[in-house]
Amino acid sequence: MRAFSLLLLAAGFAAAQPFSAGIKGGVPLTDFLNTAENGHVFYSTVPNRYIIGAMAELRLPFGLGVEFDALYRHLNYAASGGLTGVTPITTSTTTANAWEFPLVAKYRFHAPLVRPYIEGGIAWDTLQGVKQSILSGTSLGSTSSPADLNKTTTTGFVLGAGVDIHALVIHIAPEIRYTRWGAQHFLDPNGLLSSNQNQAEFLVGITF
Repeated sequence: MRAFSLLLLAAGFAAAQPFSAGIKGGVPLTDFLNTAENGHVFYSTVPNRYIIGAMAELRLPFGLGVEFDALYRHLNYAASGGLTGVTPITTSTTTANAWEFPLVAKYRFHAPLVRPYIEGGIAWDTLQGVKQSILSGTSLGSTSSPADLNKTTTTGFVLGAGVDIHALVIHIAPEIRYTRWGAQHFLDPNGLLSSNQNQAEFLVGITF
C-alpha cells in the first residue's frame, strides 16, 4: 500500500512539472523525393521508412504548450544516363542526412487521461553530409555539391493533431503532422528528380 501511494505521488509530481523531455519517432506518409525517367536518364530512390529524434515541451496553463523537436532521417537516390539500349555510361549515387527542427504551439482539450490536441508552428530542415559518388566509364569521383542540389536549408509551416495519453509517469502522444516546405532541397533541371514540398508523418512522442 505504501509503495502504491509513493507511485501515485511520483505520478502526480511528474504531471505537475511544466517542462518535459523525451523521444519522438515514426514513419513518413509521403516520399521525400519524387523520381522519374525519360528513356535516357533514370532516377530511382529507396525511401527510408523511419524518423527518429528528441523532443522537449514546455507545458503552460489552460491546456497550452510549446514543443521543440530535433528529428533525423536518411535519404538516398541513384541516377544513370546513357543511350537507350546501351549500358549506361554514367551512374551516380547520392546520400544525405536530413535534420528537421519543428517549433509548434499546442492546445490540449480538457479530458482526464486521454487529451486530444492540435498544434501549429514553423519548421527548419537542413541537409548534412551530402555526398554524390559518380562513375563515368572507368573514372570514379565524388562531390558534396551535386548538380541536383537546390538548397541545403529550407523552412516551412506545420499543422498537426493527436492525443496525449497520460500513463503513470509518462505521456504517450501519437499524432499526424503535415509540413509544407517553402523550397525544394533537390531539383533536377529536366524535372526528373525533385523534393516533395508536402510532407506528412505519423509520429509518436514519449515524454517523462
